Amino acid sequence: MYTEINTRLVEIQGNLRKKDKYEMQLADFKRELETIEERLSQLRVQFHSEQKEVEKLESVSLTNLFATLTGKKDEKLTKEKQEMVAAQHKLEEAEKTKREIDEAILGLENNLANLQNTESEYQQLLLQKEAMIKSSASPFAAALFDLSGQEGKHKAYIVELEEAITAGERVRDALVDASDSLEEASTWGTLDMFGGGTITGLVKHQHIDEAEDALHHAQTNMRHFQKELLDVQEQAHLEVDISEMLRFADFFFDGFIVDFMVQEKIKQSLEETISHHEKVNNILMKLNAQLEEKKIELEINQKEKLRIIESLG
Repeated sequence: MYTEINTRLVEIQGNLRKKDKYEMQLADFKRELETIEERLSQLRVQFHSEQKEVEKLESVSLTNLFATLTGKKDEKLTKEKQEMVAAQHKLEEAEKTKREIDEAILGLENNLANLQNTESEYQQLLLQKEAMIKSSASPFAAALFDLSGQEGKHKAYIVELEEAITAGERVRDALVDASDSLEEASTWGTLDMFGGGTITGLVKHQHIDEAEDALHHAQTNMRHFQKELLDVQEQAHLEVDISEMLRFADFFFDGFIVDFMVQEKIKQSLEETISHHEKVNNILMKLNAQLEEKKIELEINQKEKLRIIESLG
């Protein structure tokens, strides 16, 4: 009976940590959802405004006719179309982010629904534990139960660290992919500026598209990494502004207007991507050090628990 309750205590400690973690992540995702919904509202207004400007220039009117006669219509229309495409691009990116946040919220709500009875089950176990300690003739019963509680906490925290490390490794891999694509885009962009021709321009923009996909992937993974760090950041003594890292790719999704801006943006994106790769690596080093430390503590705990169990026999 001791073994059965102790085993369940270890499991329930893990579930309690999970429940706290999911609640914390859910609250953070909901705050983020409010922000993205406000941004979406602003971007829709901006896009429709740009769209109307293009439609106005393409329509038949005295202003349009005057612009045509003075030779400024095509120039102005091209500029307005570029601004409309840029606004549409930002809007689509924000909509994609909102869908991802919605999916994450739904997943967390399902996880919490599966753990809704955890607290009451824990209280019942505590009552059983108290009754067994009172009825036990062994002076080691209370110590054994305490060690089981500590073991549960150690195991749960180790799982959280491992999940945070996995999330961080995904961010790091996505940033490497983005860096590779940006370096290729930069190389081909330099050739393009020196008269590389149509093919060179096409290859450059292909690498820009790849970099953009990788940066979105990195930003998505960064969001999940930030959520995994919520419950381990303080205990692992991490001092890092993940919210600032989450925003780093935003400027990249504004769209490219003229060629020299493309090259400057590629350079800036590459520098920031490399910088954030280093930051993520530093966080991962600290998390891995904390993981090894907690594994040692768990091993000591389990050895002490085994010693008491063997002495009871």
